[in-house]
Amino acid sequence: MRLTWAQPEDLVGHELRQAAEDGRDAGPALRAWLAAGGSPAPDRAGASPAPAPPELRALAVRLLDALAALPPPSRTDEPQSWPDITKACGTGCVPPGSPPTGIRDPDAAPEPVPRTGPAAARPDPGLRTRLEAAWLGRAVGCLLGKPVEKLPLEGIRALGRAGGNWPLGDWFSERGVPPEVLAAHPWNRRSAPTSLAENIDGMPEDDDLNYPLLGLLLLQRHGKTFTTADVARLWLDELPAGRTFTAERVAYRNLLLGLEPPVTATHHNPFREWIGALIRADVHGWTNPGDPAAAAAQAYRDAALTHTGNGVYAALFIAAATATATAATGRTDVHTALRTGLAFVPPRSRLAEAVRFGIRTAGRESDFDLVVDRLHARYGHYHWVHAVPNTALIAAALTHADGDFTRSVCRAVSGGWDTDSNGATAGALAGLLAGSPEGIGHRWTAPLKNRLATTVPGFDGIGFDTLAHLTAQEAARS
Repeated sequence: MRLTWAQPEDLVGHELRQAAEDGRDAGPALRAWLAAGGSPAPDRAGASPAPAPPELRALAVRLLDALAALPPPSRTDEPQSWPDITKACGTGCVPPGSPPTGIRDPDAAPEPVPRTGPAAARPDPGLRTRLEAAWLGRAVGCLLGKPVEKLPLEGIRALGRAGGNWPLGDWFSERGVPPEVLAAHPWNRRSAPTSLAENIDGMPEDDDLNYPLLGLLLLQRHGKTFTTADVARLWLDELPAGRTFTAERVAYRNLLLGLEPPVTATHHNPFREWIGALIRADVHGWTNPGDPAAAAAQAYRDAALTHTGNGVYAALFIAAATATATAATGRTDVHTALRTGLAFVPPRSRLAEAVRFGIRTAGRESDFDLVVDRLHARYGHYHWVHAVPNTALIAAALTHADGDFTRSVCRAVSGGWDTDSNGATAGALAGLLAGSPEGIGHRWTAPLKNRLATTVPGFDGIGFDTLAHLTAQEAARS
């Protein structure tokens, strides 16, 4: 079995797909690749089963370089640098002004975003409790999605319905599911032993929790003025390469080749608009309560190691929304948080359009399955780990649930695509709005046993209460 995503013959198909998505003319490269016996990008698999012959691998390298030289049709709609992103966002990224009133019309121009100043200037005794709920919510949502990760939507629905758990409202379980359904739609083989209701015993390791831990470690070592190079050094010191996937694995490989950021995000990296930067964004919102601009700026410097374009915008969206939800203003709801996050996304980008579509659709349909069907019909041509469809689904799930924790995580997971990452992100934001572990509910938090497994040094077995304390300390640092 091949164990890497980073071989040229595995990357070129994904780069051809990425080129088609962002409007570059990849026709000549595609024809050359297929004529030489190359394969298109697989829908769900990682590495191909066998190495390519030397001549095909050499062609893949040449095509990756040629595709990288093709300019996208417009940098105006989807800018890359932080100054260009903030310019595209206009006043939305310049935060003085009154808070937004909540997402009612996602197609309207962004309202001014509140900036309330450093958290240290406003002692907040409830912050630690909200952060514990955020960490727990992230873990619950991730764990709920783990057994059905990589399954197509019809498989998730079939398993839920066969177990009497649809619309989804509880942990997945194998109890009562007929053998023929399990044979047709097998659970994720790596996750089922630790994530089905009958098997949960603490929170198992997952990259959706590893990256927030690394983000916390980054802030402990470098503070809020960290650089992208600091992120790179931390990864090389503390992140096992085998715990990285897609864009993160390619960027890690690029670091080992001697490349430096931001080239690490672009060199032979067709996954640069996938979901990896988004799952690293929560900690930047948690540590900047009430300051979405600072949270987005931190998320950008983190994301720039591995991602560009819509992959970065997804991180900005979540970081800013999370910073808004983390603040103890007494007037923040999920719609306010989402609208604030959207103000930090270039408004003519594909991600902004998808988020607006997800929110608008969720506001019009009472049946969330119909919301999901419309999202899949519109964005199903993207890879299931791409940032565009997944961010749209997260926004739709949170909108439709109207801030309720159980409905938020269950809707995010029931929509398919990257189920554990979507559940984690929705759960973290909904946990903040729940305000406390009790607001999440004992049936969700009790199986976690206040214990998180990880290979990130210094954190294995840590409790979510301790993580909340450590995160609150970083939020208070200037």
